[in-house]
Amino acid sequence: MRKLIAYCGLDCEKCDARIATLNNDSDLREKTAKCWSKLNGVTITADMINCVGCRMDGVKTSFCSSLCQIRKCALGKGMETCGECPHMGQCQIVGAVLSNNSDALENLKKQTT
Repeated sequence: MRKLIAYCGLDCEKCDARIATLNNDSDLREKTAKCWSKLNGVTITADMINCVGCRMDGVKTSFCSSLCQIRKCALGKGMETCGECPHMGQCQIVGAVLSNNSDALENLKKQTT
């Protein structure tokens, strides 16, 4: 099971926060903070953009570490990803990600085979 597939199925290897963290790229942190602020309607600063992956040991963004309801749910159920959950198809929490990102659903399917 690939540890860089997030609980929701997103690929952390492609995440700008992880890339910026690994490369210590201040410009990418700034760009990501601006983009995420706009997408989420909250202020996110460049110093908040530090993450190695939500299922990896190490630093995570504050959203991933403490606010992500998907991560909280999967951890609470002792599941590696939402792909293990028998209720994934009806779940409104992960459904928001899956309806906007077909790759995430495919990643979750691959994780369970």
